[in-house]
Formats: sequence, C-alpha cells, structure tokens
Amino acid sequence: MKRRRQAVALEYGQREAPVVSAKGSDELADAIIAEARRQGVYVTEDKALVAALSRLDLEQEIPRDLYVAVAVVLSWAYWLRGMKPGDEKG
Repeated sequence: MKRRRQAVALEYGQREAPVVSAKGSDELADAIIAEARRQGVYVTEDKALVAALSRLDLEQEIPRDLYVAVAVVLSWAYWLRGMKPGDEKG
C-alpha cells in the first residue's frame, strides 16, 4: 500500500497561537511544500505532528497539547532566519 503524503502549513504572528493556513494530501501536499519553498519558508518533516495537525480545520488555532511540538519547529525556523519571536511584527 502506497503511503499518502501529507502537508500542513501554519501561520504564526497575527494571533496568539499558530493557525492551520493550508493542508492537503498527495499532489496537494506536494504543491503546498513547493509553494512554501518558493516563498522561502522552511519545511520540516514530522509524521506524528503532521498527522495531528491534519485533523484540524483550516484557520483553526492549534490546541494547547500541540504547543510544545509546534514551538520546537517554530524555534528552529526562527533560528535559521536569525530571528526571534516578535521580529515578524516589526
């Protein structure tokens, strides 16, 4: 059985918690990842996290039980860009 590819995009900085801004499987997942890379967004792979996030609705804030996992990914992305939380608002 072929494994389905999944992708979930998060938006952070405009609300208190990150929100799901895009999600999809297979070809749509590939398109989401390709667009993220075109936009200079860092992409990471975490099967357990994407499985949990894919259950959320679009524009839904992530639940508190995913804060730590998402914070790890966001801190990595900020570090790669030489930023710290709050820099995106300035």
